[in-house]
Parts: sequence; structure tokens; C-alpha cells
Amino acid sequence: MNRYPLWKYLVIAIALLIGGLYSLPNFYGEAPAVQVSSAKPTIKVDLATQSRVEKILADANISTTGMFFESAGSVGTIKARFNNTDIQLRARDLLQQKLNTDQNDPNYTIALNLLSNTPSWLNAINALPMPLGLDLRGGVYFLLQVDMKGAVQKKVTALSTDIRSQLRSNNIRHQGIDRSPDSITINFGSTDEAEAARTLLNTSQPDLIWIIRNGAGSVKLLGEFKPKALADIQNNAVKQNIITLNKRVNELAVKEPVIQQQGAERIVVQLPGVQDTARAKDIIGRTATLESRLADPLVSRINVGEAAPPGTDTFRFGENQMGVFKKSVIFSGDNITDASAGFDQNQRPAVNISLDATGGRVMQEVTRENIGKPMGMILFEKGKGEVLTIATIQSEFGAKFQITGQPTTESANDLALLLRAGSLAAPMEIIEERTIGPSLGAENIEKGFKSLLIGFTAISIFMVAYYLLFGTFSVIALAVNLLLLISILSMLQATLTLPGIAAMALALGMAIDSNVLINERIREELRNGSSPQMAISIGFDKAWATILDSNVTTLIAGLALLAFGSGPIKGFAIVHCLGILTSMFSAVFFSRGLVNLWYGRHKKISKLAIGQVWRPQEK
Repeated sequence: MNRYPLWKYLVIAIALLIGGLYSLPNFYGEAPAVQVSSAKPTIKVDLATQSRVEKILADANISTTGMFFESAGSVGTIKARFNNTDIQLRARDLLQQKLNTDQNDPNYTIALNLLSNTPSWLNAINALPMPLGLDLRGGVYFLLQVDMKGAVQKKVTALSTDIRSQLRSNNIRHQGIDRSPDSITINFGSTDEAEAARTLLNTSQPDLIWIIRNGAGSVKLLGEFKPKALADIQNNAVKQNIITLNKRVNELAVKEPVIQQQGAERIVVQLPGVQDTARAKDIIGRTATLESRLADPLVSRINVGEAAPPGTDTFRFGENQMGVFKKSVIFSGDNITDASAGFDQNQRPAVNISLDATGGRVMQEVTRENIGKPMGMILFEKGKGEVLTIATIQSEFGAKFQITGQPTTESANDLALLLRAGSLAAPMEIIEERTIGPSLGAENIEKGFKSLLIGFTAISIFMVAYYLLFGTFSVIALAVNLLLLISILSMLQATLTLPGIAAMALALGMAIDSNVLINERIREELRNGSSPQMAISIGFDKAWATILDSNVTTLIAGLALLAFGSGPIKGFAIVHCLGILTSMFSAVFFSRGLVNLWYGRHKKISKLAIGQVWRPQEK
């Protein structure tokens, strides 16, 4: 009667094996490490850089306990783990010396870090410890509001300039262009002119819906953004700002930074370990500018240290070269309206660039006179220029052109990204700011886990004392519930926060409540005169409906918190919802498996070790 088929025990064994493996990294602690990341937009950290780092350390007889390459979009990071802090400091100093030939203008950021001490065989199956939130590690928290109206208005300004130029080029007369925050209105003297303009703009400006409206003595052509185009502008503004923030945060050498979108127009920036709020604000809010200049046709590149021709400017190009450019600027980053990766007519990787009317007009004039000469893009940040690319002008072009010669599709994507994300796509305002000290974070960890341990111990003592062997089964199921919850959070790489620890404590209470319902139901059946085997079967079956109802209603509340909450509330809700699912598995499925394994061997048993069963007195 009370026996599980073999497949159910196999499910339990597999669940325990996976839970044990993926929760194991959380108990290894952290080891000293060195992090290598790019300090410049033109320097890329990739697997070749990792090989270079490995060779530098091997030549100096510095051994690592693991080296990892991580990539977030186009931003790469190398992390090397060591046995102790002495080796860590030696490696940091050596890499700083070998990778950065100019210490005053470093190409790479070499920072001290802490990495999980997880063995390589666990890393191979992607078994990683849970990252800790700010309230447990300490650091700086910013909530940024992106000015969506500013992003749309910037697009409107660029389009209105383009439209004016297009109408002039096609000899379509108008009586002025008016701009609103999210639309463009063109005034005409006749309906024929408005129709001609609409025909032109429907093709050249497909992101706008053009509507002719007749007014008193004038005809207006109204251009409004299509819903999809408006959503794309806003989404791209947030994404570009996130990409730009990622590049800037690298300079802070932050351990496991969190930069993510929250809602439609907010960005959360969490910088664990950073306590200097002023410096973090300075880097996050910094602006960058982009310039295009003609390169010197005789000597466009020189090695570092070589003399440049008089009357030219030099900017670093890669690690060991300098680009030589004329002083006059063709266009700046403000003139770029779009940049995307694509292919040229020979299906080679290229970057498509769109300029506004002013930039296009100047570009047309410059390229007409300089066909066959080199032109470069330079990114300025903190007053220093970095050459992104140098390309040869193949023919005369205007507002739309291609940069060819990119070796791979990935490099074309990177260049397009740098051209778009050299500066913030839309202004941002810090609407919330918090700083948490590292000592407070350590205290939160200690108190949080101590409360979890005390709660587990107290529940265990009560259950074993009150329900005897069945109480022991319940405690084992409770431990399995905690094990599975930690393993799932580790697999999802969910950041553990103090509210998350509180949700774990609540999950323990929810799980033991299910076992109490089962045990009491079994005792009730025994009081009613059922045999022990029958009482076990009926107890689990009848209690299941009550357990399901209570857990589903609690899960609905947790999902509501997850959907409408933010920050700490969402962190609590994630652990809470996962804890309900694991508790239903452990309290019902796993717990019954233990009972069946112990009592199912006998067809008939005389009594159950489930505590005192008080039978009603016969009258």
C-alpha cells in the first residue's frame, strides 16, 4: 500500500544529487584574485589577452588556481584566482607593469578582486555560488531616471534638420518647420506642395506617420512617430545608457556590478565594495564626445615616441601606435543619428553611419575634395582622444555612408556600438542613492544566517520531540527543502539579499506547516481506528488538498509581489515563490518517500512512532 515505484526514488535521488552539487559552491568561501579589464574603448579584452596574461604569470613562476574569461556584451574581463594575498599582490604589480607600458596612460585596469574558491570541476558544470547583494557585501546603490522626453526630443531635432535639407534638395517650398517634444509640423502654402512633401517623406522618414491638415489660410503636414518607432527610441536610449555605464563602471574595478533596467525608464546601478560615492557619481555621469578628422595622407600612423609632422594632432591608436590627424573637425558625435553593423556590396563586414543634415553637408564637401585620403574617428573622454578607426575615403558621400575594412562582424558591431554609445543617449538623473558599509554587510550576513540556523534548530527540536520518528522525517525533509532552494538560487544566479534570507526563513515555516498537517491527519486517522498503513495512506492523500490550497494562495501573493514590487520586495518575492515550490516537493513527495521507505517494507505494522495519539473515551 505504502510503497513508491522505483522511478519515484530515482527522481528523489537525482534531485538530491543536483541540489547537492549546485549548492556546494556556496560553502567554499572566496579566494584572492586579480581582475583585468579594458581601460580604453579601443582596447579589447578577449581570449588572446587571456593567453598573454597566462604567459606573463608563467614566465614569472606565479601559479594560479584558476583563470576565467567573462564577457558581457562586447565588454570582456579576465579574472585570475590565487592561493593567498601575497601572490595576488605580486601578480597585480607584475601585470600592471607588463600590460601597461605607459603607467600614466594605462590600457588595462588591473584590480584586486575576490572570487569564489569553487573547484574547477564544479565551474565546469556551471555550479557557481550565489552573488551577494549590497546589503550583505556593502557598496553603493543608485537608481537612475532616464529622460525619455529628452531622448525623443533629441531625435525630433535631428530629424527636423534632415527634413529641411531634403525639402531644399527636392525644391519643395515650405513656410517653416515647427517642432514639438514628439512631433514635427511643416507649414505649406498649398495642398500640392504638402502632397509632394508627404510623398517624399513617406519614403525618407518611414518612422513617422505623415498627415495633411488644412487650416485657415495654410496647409500643415504633421509628422508623428509610429508607436513602434517611439518605443524603439526609448528602448535604445535605455540600452545605450546601460552599455555606456558598463564601460564606465569598469574603471571602478567593481566586483560583480549590477547594471540593469528597472521598468520602462529606470536603471539600477549597484556597485558592491565601492564606498566613494563622489567618484562613482563622477564616472557614471561623465560625458564623452566623438570627432571625425582627416588623417595625414603621408603618415597616418606612427609608433609611440616618434615625432609627428608639425601642425598635426596625435592620438593613441591601439597599444603601440599613434594616429596623426589634421586639426580641423569634419563632424562630431552630435551629428551622428545612427550607427549599425552591416555588410558592403562584397558581403564584407562594415558599419553604416547616418548623419544629420549639417554633418551630411559638411561630409559631402570634404569627401568630394579628399577621395583616396584617410579619415578617422576619435573618441574623447577625460580630455584624451582614442582613435576608433582609420578608413580611406572611396568616393563622395553625404549623410549616409559606410566604414569598410572591418576584419570581422564582431569588430563591426563593436565599432557601431562605440559610435552610438560614446556618450549617454539620453540625460539621466539620480533619484535614489544609498551607501552601505562593508561592516554592516558582514553583520547582516552573520545575523541573517544565525537567525536561519536558530529557527531551523528550534523547529527541529519541537518536531522530533512532538512527532518522534515522523518528526525526524519532517526535519530531514526540511533540510532537503533548504538544500534545493539554495541550489536553485545558485543555478539562477539570483542575487542573495537580506530580504532573501528572510524569505528563506519563511519558506522553512511554510514547509514545516505542510508536515504538521500531514502528521496531524495521520494521527486523526489512528484515533478513528484506522490501521497504521491505512492511516499513512489516507493522511498523505487527504492532507494534500489542504496543502495545495494554502500554497497556491500564498504563491499568488508572492507572484503579485514579484510583478508589482521592486528592489528588496522583488528579491523577497523570488525566494518566497521558489521556496513554496521546493517545500511542496520536500514536504509531500520527499517526506512520503522516507515514510514509505521505512514503513513500506512491512505489510502490517502494529503502531507508528508519531507521538501520543489520544483516543476518545468510550461512553
